[in-house]
Amino acid sequence: MSDLTNVVPGTETTRRHFLKVTGGGLVVLLIAPRLAREHVIARAEAAEPLDDDPDPSQVSAWLAIDADGAVTVYTGKVEVGQGIRTSLAQEVAEELRVPLASIEMVMGDTAHTPFDLGTFGSRSTPQMGTQLRRAAATAREMLVAAAATRWRVPASSLTAGAGRVTHRASGRSAGYGELTAGNTLTGQVRLDVTLTPAAEWKVAGSAAPRVAARDLVTGTHRFTSDITRPGMLYGRVLRPASIGATLSGVDVSAARAVPQAVVVRDGDFVGVAAPSTGDADRALASVRATWTAAPGARVSSRDVYERLRSAPAAGARGGEEGGRGNSPFVKGDAAGALAGAPLRATHTYTVAYIAHVPLEPRAAVAEWSRDAKGEQLTVWTGTQRPFAVREELSRAFDLPVERVRVIVPDTGSAYGGKHTGECAVEAARIARAARRPVKLVWTREEEFRWAYFRPAGVIDVDAGATRDGTIVAWMFDNYNSGPAGIRPPYAIANQRVEFHAADAPLREGSYRGLAATANHFARESQVDELAHLAGMDPLAFRLRNIDDPRLAAVLQAAAERFRWGTPGTSGNGVGLACGFEKGGYVATCAEVAVERDGAEVRIVRAVTAFDCGAVVNPDGLRNQIAGALIQGIGGALFEEIDFADGVIGNAHLRQYRVPRFTDVPDIDVVLVDRKDQPSFGAGETPIMALAPAVGSAIFEITGSRPRSLPMARNGLPLARSAEGGD
Repeated sequence: MSDLTNVVPGTETTRRHFLKVTGGGLVVLLIAPRLAREHVIARAEAAEPLDDDPDPSQVSAWLAIDADGAVTVYTGKVEVGQGIRTSLAQEVAEELRVPLASIEMVMGDTAHTPFDLGTFGSRSTPQMGTQLRRAAATAREMLVAAAATRWRVPASSLTAGAGRVTHRASGRSAGYGELTAGNTLTGQVRLDVTLTPAAEWKVAGSAAPRVAARDLVTGTHRFTSDITRPGMLYGRVLRPASIGATLSGVDVSAARAVPQAVVVRDGDFVGVAAPSTGDADRALASVRATWTAAPGARVSSRDVYERLRSAPAAGARGGEEGGRGNSPFVKGDAAGALAGAPLRATHTYTVAYIAHVPLEPRAAVAEWSRDAKGEQLTVWTGTQRPFAVREELSRAFDLPVERVRVIVPDTGSAYGGKHTGECAVEAARIARAARRPVKLVWTREEEFRWAYFRPAGVIDVDAGATRDGTIVAWMFDNYNSGPAGIRPPYAIANQRVEFHAADAPLREGSYRGLAATANHFARESQVDELAHLAGMDPLAFRLRNIDDPRLAAVLQAAAERFRWGTPGTSGNGVGLACGFEKGGYVATCAEVAVERDGAEVRIVRAVTAFDCGAVVNPDGLRNQIAGALIQGIGGALFEEIDFADGVIGNAHLRQYRVPRFTDVPDIDVVLVDRKDQPSFGAGETPIMALAPAVGSAIFEITGSRPRSLPMARNGLPLARSAEGGD
């Protein structure tokens, strides 16, 4: 049982649903039976899923209350270090009126949780948080109704709190567990149920200690790479010599000679497994393989931007979020307004490929079993999309999805890099041949070479303004990096904004903030250019062109905390940037030092103000924002993938620099808590404004504006133009 971190003993209910509707009214019944604890443990250790899929319209799909009043919450979202296990539990505790400590979260288990698209896009708080709040509020009303029936009193005379229903007049009280007797709460989740206003929150809206914090800091918390199974072997996979290469010949005889080693050959796939990682490494090293390089033109990191601009992909247009195949966004006459603009800036910005570098590399444990219905596969893996990985496994092995179970233990970070299930499929391939459970953990080098990257991009911006600082024209073309956050948040009368998909040379995918970081870097740098041409302070210039009061508020909050306009440390530069994405408003001010004749760029301090509506957990939100800023340092200053001839050239941490403790500036976070607004996510948006703020600070020091991310991998070119610009 210790290996199944997503199964909570004694809290799993059967997925039986009974609904009776009479005269347009809903009759909610509490029905039996509940699985005995011993039966649940036995089924879990056998990796056996429940027979019935959860029905998301039912309260019982989302939560259960046992006879002792303990609450189990089911969600397909996963915990990858962002703290969502804690904040979702807070939201349930708030609506259900129970202590936070009484809640256990079952997350990312395809056998026990309702279907979920995945944990990405900062959707957990606005979507899953709202869904769980509705389920909890509906359950609370059901419990009140049950008590009213038992005591033959009006429901309006009862209150729910601290896990109990109380009759105010008589003082009678019953715990939730007494009312359910451990039976399943059966009834539909009410979409119109009244939710508690944020101004009245008591559990949500307050700082709460992170769930399992003690285990995390003591090292006893178990992640995917810690999972073990009886009789388990350790797997390794043969990788090609270069991207796209095919296997032309292989000799595995020496690998088979390694004691107790299993060798798997399936087309171009070659994997090994052995009782120890050392034996698995020796078996893999014994494989002799020859490869045929992929045909076609070779692209390197030196000429990638030319490739992206000149090699469009099918369905290459789009001006909206996710807009592949959409038309560009057009408003007014951008070309005409540009022609008549007194001030005009035309520049190109580039963004390099970067790696996710998760703390925990991809990992999976695969176990096959057989019953009267045939083969069954269970995989424990770190992924942001457990149900999508279940589909991948189903297709790979031609199994019905109900015969595949994916369990996601808490995972050591992802940053958008764990959407796919290749590690799970690889582990399952080896395990099927070995007829024993197999654990496969990618090495750090495999992560660099074979995971997908944040897309590189080229962005052309042509913008015009009047001499009084009004932006009158905006033309923005993004090649390849993506459409997220591509629309400007400024009040610009004439715009043409377009995303152009490209035939990219490397494997690409989601990264924290998607393309919003690239688009904000280009946009905010260009806005600073216009402010410079107009001779205006960058803060005043932005405020002149903003008509969204929430965006103006975060910009002013950051500037006030930063003390914008007062002299900074002698010789340092300051910059600011702002933006909006995924329901969140962000503004960052940065102070930067350029030292040793431009050989070193150091961020001295950063202030970020953030508004994502009503704040669920202030401490968790501050951690998210600070984490985004720290991660953003790498992409802003020095992270970049080198590649040529299909080979990643810096596939080790000694070659690929990520932010270190010495890179972390003094960070100050300002939370703009809008209790009058819905809560939105915070995992992505806070990263967007750091790079352009740092770029503006560099410009203030050097007079040369960086237009490529990273800005200072090998120091800065400090040549100052005659005009003090480029």
